Amino acid sequence: MPARKVTKKPTDAIALLKEDHKKVRGLLEQLEKSSSASRREQLSAKIERELKIHTTIEEEIFYPAYKEAAKKKDDRELFFEAKEEHHVVDLVLPEVRGTAPDAEEYEAKAKVLKELVLHHAKEEEKEMFPRAKKLMSKDELLELGAQLQARKKALGAR
Repeated sequence: MPARKVTKKPTDAIALLKEDHKKVRGLLEQLEKSSSASRREQLSAKIERELKIHTTIEEEIFYPAYKEAAKKKDDRELFFEAKEEHHVVDLVLPEVRGTAPDAEEYEAKAKVLKELVLHHAKEEEKEMFPRAKKLMSKDELLELGAQLQARKKALGAR
Protein backbone atom coordinates (compact mmCIF):
# COMPACT_ATOMS: atom_id res chain seq x y z
CA MET A 1 0.00 0.00 0.00
CA PRO A 2 1.57 3.34 -1.01
CA ALA A 3 2.18 5.90 1.71
CA ARG A 4 -0.43 8.60 1.72
CA LYS A 5 0.86 12.11 1.44
CA VAL A 6 -0.50 14.19 4.26
CA THR A 7 -1.30 17.72 3.25
CA LYS A 8 -1.60 20.19 6.06
CA LYS A 9 -4.84 22.12 6.03
CA PRO A 10 -4.20 25.86 5.68
CA THR A 11 -4.46 27.70 8.98
CA ASP A 12 -6.12 31.06 9.18
CA ALA A 13 -4.29 33.89 10.93
CA ILE A 14 -6.50 33.88 14.00
CA ALA A 15 -6.17 30.13 14.62
CA LEU A 16 -2.38 30.42 14.28
CA LEU A 17 -2.15 33.35 16.69
CA LYS A 18 -4.43 31.63 19.21
CA GLU A 19 -2.19 28.55 19.06
CA ASP A 20 0.79 30.77 19.88
CA HIS A 21 -1.12 32.22 22.83
CA LYS A 22 -1.89 28.72 24.11
CA LYS A 23 1.76 27.71 23.85
CA VAL A 24 3.00 30.79 25.73
CA ARG A 25 0.29 30.40 28.40
CA GLY A 26 1.55 26.87 29.05
CA LEU A 27 5.15 28.03 29.29
CA LEU A 28 4.19 30.84 31.69
CA GLU A 29 2.28 28.34 33.86
CA GLN A 30 5.34 26.09 33.98
CA LEU A 31 7.54 29.06 34.89
CA GLU A 32 5.23 30.08 37.70
CA LYS A 33 5.29 26.55 39.18
CA SER A 34 9.03 26.07 38.82
CA SER A 35 11.39 26.57 41.75
CA SER A 36 14.54 25.33 40.02
CA ALA A 37 16.83 28.15 38.88
CA SER A 38 18.04 26.18 35.86
CA ARG A 39 14.50 25.28 34.81
CA ARG A 40 13.39 28.91 35.26
CA GLU A 41 16.28 30.05 33.08
CA GLN A 42 15.38 27.49 30.41
CA LEU A 43 11.68 28.41 30.47
CA SER A 44 12.25 32.17 30.46
CA ALA A 45 14.56 31.82 27.44
CA LYS A 46 11.89 29.80 25.64
CA ILE A 47 9.19 32.32 26.58
CA GLU A 48 11.37 35.17 25.32
CA ARG A 49 11.94 33.40 21.98
CA GLU A 50 8.23 32.58 21.55
CA LEU A 51 7.11 36.11 22.45
CA LYS A 52 9.65 37.74 20.14
CA ILE A 53 8.54 35.60 17.19
CA HIS A 54 4.85 36.09 18.00
CA THR A 55 5.04 39.86 18.45
CA THR A 56 7.15 40.21 15.30
CA ILE A 57 4.64 38.38 13.10
CA GLU A 58 1.73 40.28 14.64
CA GLU A 59 3.40 43.66 14.22
CA GLU A 60 4.75 43.00 10.72
CA ILE A 61 1.78 41.17 9.21
CA PHE A 62 -1.41 40.81 11.24
CA TYR A 63 -1.68 44.24 12.87
CA PRO A 64 -1.12 46.22 9.64
CA ALA A 65 -3.76 44.09 7.87
CA TYR A 66 -6.16 44.57 10.78
CA LYS A 67 -5.51 48.33 10.86
CA GLU A 68 -6.11 48.55 7.11
CA ALA A 69 -9.46 46.74 7.47
CA ALA A 70 -10.50 48.68 10.58
CA LYS A 71 -12.55 51.73 9.64
CA LYS A 72 -14.31 52.41 12.95
CA LYS A 73 -12.59 54.29 15.76
CA ASP A 74 -13.20 51.47 18.27
CA ASP A 75 -11.59 48.93 15.95
CA ARG A 76 -8.57 51.17 15.37
CA GLU A 77 -8.22 51.70 19.13
CA LEU A 78 -7.82 47.92 19.54
CA PHE A 79 -4.87 48.10 17.15
CA PHE A 80 -3.13 50.89 19.06
CA GLU A 81 -3.78 49.30 22.45
CA ALA A 82 -2.38 45.95 21.28
CA LYS A 83 0.80 47.66 20.03
CA GLU A 84 1.22 49.45 23.37
CA GLU A 85 0.75 46.20 25.27
CA HIS A 86 3.53 44.66 23.17
CA HIS A 87 5.70 47.64 24.11
CA VAL A 88 5.08 47.09 27.83
CA VAL A 89 5.92 43.39 27.53
CA ASP A 90 9.13 44.43 25.71
CA LEU A 91 10.02 46.51 28.79
CA VAL A 92 9.21 43.81 31.36
CA LEU A 93 10.70 40.79 29.59
CA PRO A 94 14.33 42.00 29.85
CA GLU A 95 13.70 42.66 33.55
CA VAL A 96 12.74 39.03 34.05
CA ARG A 97 15.59 37.74 31.90
CA GLY A 98 18.07 40.05 33.66
CA THR A 99 17.14 38.88 37.14
CA ALA A 100 18.80 35.83 38.64
CA PRO A 101 16.23 33.01 38.61
CA ASP A 102 16.93 32.30 42.27
CA ALA A 103 16.65 35.97 43.34
CA GLU A 104 13.92 36.91 45.78
CA GLU A 105 12.20 39.27 43.33
CA TYR A 106 12.26 36.86 40.38
CA GLU A 107 8.82 35.35 41.08
CA ALA A 108 7.21 38.80 41.28
CA LYS A 109 8.72 39.87 37.95
CA ALA A 110 7.70 36.61 36.29
CA LYS A 111 4.18 37.02 37.66
CA VAL A 112 3.86 40.55 36.27
CA LEU A 113 5.04 39.30 32.88
CA LYS A 114 2.50 36.50 32.98
CA GLU A 115 -0.34 38.88 33.91
CA LEU A 116 0.58 41.28 31.09
CA VAL A 117 0.78 38.53 28.49
CA LEU A 118 -2.44 36.81 29.62
CA HIS A 119 -4.32 40.12 29.66
CA HIS A 120 -3.09 40.96 26.17
CA ALA A 121 -3.92 37.52 24.74
CA LYS A 122 -7.39 37.58 26.33
CA GLU A 123 -8.16 41.00 24.85
CA GLU A 124 -7.01 39.92 21.42
CA GLU A 125 -9.07 36.72 21.59
CA LYS A 126 -12.21 38.36 22.99
CA GLU A 127 -12.13 41.68 21.13
CA MET A 128 -9.65 42.05 18.28
CA PHE A 129 -9.92 38.60 16.71
CA PRO A 130 -13.74 38.56 16.56
CA ARG A 131 -13.60 42.02 14.95
CA ALA A 132 -10.97 40.80 12.48
CA LYS A 133 -13.28 37.93 11.49
CA LYS A 134 -15.99 40.47 10.68
CA LEU A 135 -13.64 42.90 8.92
CA MET A 136 -11.73 40.38 6.79
CA SER A 137 -12.85 37.58 4.51
CA LYS A 138 -12.06 33.93 5.18
CA ASP A 139 -9.68 34.00 2.19
CA GLU A 140 -7.89 37.06 3.57
CA LEU A 141 -7.45 35.35 6.95
CA LEU A 142 -6.12 32.20 5.25
CA GLU A 143 -3.66 34.26 3.20
CA LEU A 144 -2.54 36.10 6.34
CA GLY A 145 -2.16 32.74 8.07
CA ALA A 146 0.16 31.55 5.30
CA GLN A 147 2.19 34.76 5.58
CA LEU A 148 2.39 34.45 9.36
CA GLN A 149 3.48 30.81 9.11
CA ALA A 150 6.17 31.62 6.54
CA ARG A 151 7.50 34.48 8.64
CA LYS A 152 7.53 32.34 11.78
CA LYS A 153 9.57 29.75 9.92
CA ALA A 154 11.97 32.45 8.69
CA LEU A 155 12.39 33.66 12.28
CA GLY A 156 13.33 30.16 13.38
CA ALA A 157 10.10 29.00 15.02
CA ARG A 158 10.04 25.34 15.94
